[in-house]
Amino acid sequence: MPSTSCPPKQAFSKRTNPASHGMLLTFPPRSPDFPITSIIPPMDRLHTLHFLWLFSAAPVLAGYPIWWSLALGQQYSSFGSQPILCGSIPGLVPKQVRFCRNYLEIMPSVAEGVKLGIQECQHQFRGRRWNCTTIHDSLAIFGPVLDKATRESAFVHAIASAGVAFAVTRSCAEGSTTICGCDSHHKGSSGEGWKWGGCSEDADYGVVVSREFADARENRLDARSAMNRHNNEAGRATILDHMHLKCKCHGLSGSCEVKTCWWSQPDFRAIGDHLKDKYDSASEMSVEKHRESRGWVETLRAKYSLFKPPTERDLVYYETSPNFCEPNPETGSFGTQGRSCNVTSHGIDGCDLLCCGRGHNTRTEKRKEKCHCVFHWCCYVSCQECVRIYDVHTCK
Repeated sequence: MPSTSCPPKQAFSKRTNPASHGMLLTFPPRSPDFPITSIIPPMDRLHTLHFLWLFSAAPVLAGYPIWWSLALGQQYSSFGSQPILCGSIPGLVPKQVRFCRNYLEIMPSVAEGVKLGIQECQHQFRGRRWNCTTIHDSLAIFGPVLDKATRESAFVHAIASAGVAFAVTRSCAEGSTTICGCDSHHKGSSGEGWKWGGCSEDADYGVVVSREFADARENRLDARSAMNRHNNEAGRATILDHMHLKCKCHGLSGSCEVKTCWWSQPDFRAIGDHLKDKYDSASEMSVEKHRESRGWVETLRAKYSLFKPPTERDLVYYETSPNFCEPNPETGSFGTQGRSCNVTSHGIDGCDLLCCGRGHNTRTEKRKEKCHCVFHWCCYVSCQECVRIYDVHTCK
């Protein structure tokens, strides 16, 4: 019988959020070239990921992370027997290629995390003018939309990085990989009347993997790299901030004679909801250029001094978004013509705003649905089929 009165995480955890206080996790010494080689043993080179083979003939493209196209591979999570061609995956920088070659067992989780992030993006923006549309016949899966340093780009970077951390953490806890597992720091009694049990998800580990892979290409000295690193970290910080205790009671008739608890990640929908709020309140920045010993460096500063400056957990951007009302191949806007709208809503999903003042069309649509369902003992349900008529409103 689950318990709903679990103590808050802050009462027991000594974790430090790397987004705000630096990386203070207790890992073995890091290699300067590849910081997590000491905590992830290399996998047999004969093993491979079949989804990577799909990209063996694809050219490498520039721009924002083309490697996000891994999320569209139909076989991204399966193992095969073909030689690995990590160097042929579009958009990987050398550090990511080394990661791929050395730690193949993690790569399905990386792809699953990006896919999870894209799906959540499409859910969160389903009623917006820009609805996180992906282009399946292009490796630049969002088209030119994310080439600019807009709010939309900030959100996608945050949700994709969070997705990678989330998927790696969950995969480790489920035992899907042999190179990681549960968080082993929590054992025995808590001193609060319950004891550690189950499998605590090691979100710190997932965050490290996400940082090493997703941030590997963001090492330039320009403002866009600074923005991407910040938003990537904000996404990962959301995972750590939303970790919570789950508890279970043990005893006769659910008497809770013994209660065990473990750390768990939230549903990814909670991460998406939180980052969507951060998108709506994202901070506009200005770009400053100054000279350092390593050359000219671009940094970001809050554009408006009267507003509260952004924290490590806020999203930042420095270029204005297009209005996405009309199709524009240069900005990647598909426009909103033909999009379904809510005629009763006064929000952005309503026909007035979503259709950008162009008006909307209304048509009737017949849909077959199950109805008049009856449960029969024992044990099946029988239903009739009804035809219902709905009004469908679409933008002109």
